[in-house]
Amino acid sequence: LRALSVETAPPPPPPLRKEVVVWMDGAFDMMHFGHANAFRQGRALGTKLVVGVNSSSSIAEAKGGAPVMDDAERAAMVRACKFVDAVVEDVPYVMDEAYVRGLLERRGVDLVVHGDDPCIVDGRDVYEAAKSLGRYRSIPRTEGVSTTDLVGRMLLLAKRSAPAQGEPVLLSKTVEDDARLLKKSRAFLSTSRMTRNFARGARAPAAGATVVYACGAFDLFHAGHAAFLEEARRLGDYLLVGVHGDSVVSRRRGDGFPVMNLQERVLSVLACRHVDDVLVDAPWAVSEAMLASFNIQVVVRGAGGPAATDADDPFRVPRARGLFKLVTSSSSLNSAKIADRIQARRGQLLARYHDKAQKEADYYRDKDAKTA
Repeated sequence: LRALSVETAPPPPPPLRKEVVVWMDGAFDMMHFGHANAFRQGRALGTKLVVGVNSSSSIAEAKGGAPVMDDAERAAMVRACKFVDAVVEDVPYVMDEAYVRGLLERRGVDLVVHGDDPCIVDGRDVYEAAKSLGRYRSIPRTEGVSTTDLVGRMLLLAKRSAPAQGEPVLLSKTVEDDARLLKKSRAFLSTSRMTRNFARGARAPAAGATVVYACGAFDLFHAGHAAFLEEARRLGDYLLVGVHGDSVVSRRRGDGFPVMNLQERVLSVLACRHVDDVLVDAPWAVSEAMLASFNIQVVVRGAGGPAATDADDPFRVPRARGLFKLVTSSSSLNSAKIADRIQARRGQLLARYHDKAQKEADYYRDKDAKTA
């Protein structure tokens, strides 16, 4: 009997994996899918990712100008990313050795991680202290997107007045010079592997789940979008988000829009922790067939969004069926306000754009030379 009990006893549980805390920090101004991809890569190096958000004052001191987004907006966007476990605010842009040691000793950080592009302030490596302590790791940068690139796109496409009346405000003297400027930024090339990495965790709704549907352009995905999706998710058990295609957005908003293409916008929405799945290239109008195919019980729109005419109301069907709801989010931020901020600081941002764009071009040239 003793032998039988030994033979049938369950195997001992596997040893618990030691928690490995990864630290990443940055400005994360106009946060984009490149930042989210960095978080995804950093998270894969450990079991917990803690992200520090630099204070506006320390960014201004190091870079010569404040970020476009304020501290609360930038922290909110980082919190909304599904690859992030915890957020620390008011982090200095340049961390000295004492600060890094505090991270290691008091916060239990094991690794400090950053992209493989250099981060130099006043001739010194921002991550010098972490490297000297042997706790630094680098990850590949996501090519084809950066805050500098997005600011450049916004400066190029901004209007002096309403799109129907205004003319584009040029970065340079001519349209041709603008085209050459933007060519300094390498185009983003998406793959199915990248989409799969961002869609990790996406699942079908459980039986009986209340499916909520929200749709939009989600261009320049920002804290206002994240707050809206968080409120939408609370109305049910599963949030399906439709991202309109480039032609639909352009038709509704005019030439030059969207600022980010469909692939870029889909990745941004997939990275949001409030989203369960994304409907890619979603149709403008919500039809009976869509409601049935996805078993949608609630259809939402932001209370501050543009109103459609009765003849062109994309929510006409869900309204008639009593499924439509307006959602008021905790953030009033929208793309128009971001554009206004950029225009208000046009001169300063333009000077920074030229400087950073050249540095990015130098980075890609050096990287390509090493690869060759």
